[in-house]
Amino acid sequence: MSTDRKAAIAAYKERKTIAGIYVVRCAASGEAWVGQAPNLETIKNRIWFTLRRGGHPCRSLQAAWNTHGEAGLTFGECERLEDEETAYVRNALLKERALHWQAELKAQAI
Repeated sequence: MSTDRKAAIAAYKERKTIAGIYVVRCAASGEAWVGQAPNLETIKNRIWFTLRRGGHPCRSLQAAWNTHGEAGLTFGECERLEDEETAYVRNALLKERALHWQAELKAQAI
């Protein structure tokens, strides 16, 4: 394995992730879904992948995708969380903030 590749792998493993709350909206129906993610940079790709495959666990979101397609949905960040020392504290804070944004946006949970 080359030195450059080893350095790239090490840098990838040591990168900081940004946890937070996100929203998926359907402009046509006015529906919104709020979720939490330990890494906001990768969650949209994960959601869109499962929607394209037709297997997203949130049935109402999958139905909106099936009806309106990818162009009918938008993804946005609601809030980014500060870096926490422990995963337990981060997860508790994510859960609390997700509930806040669900109530604020009158959205369903993902």
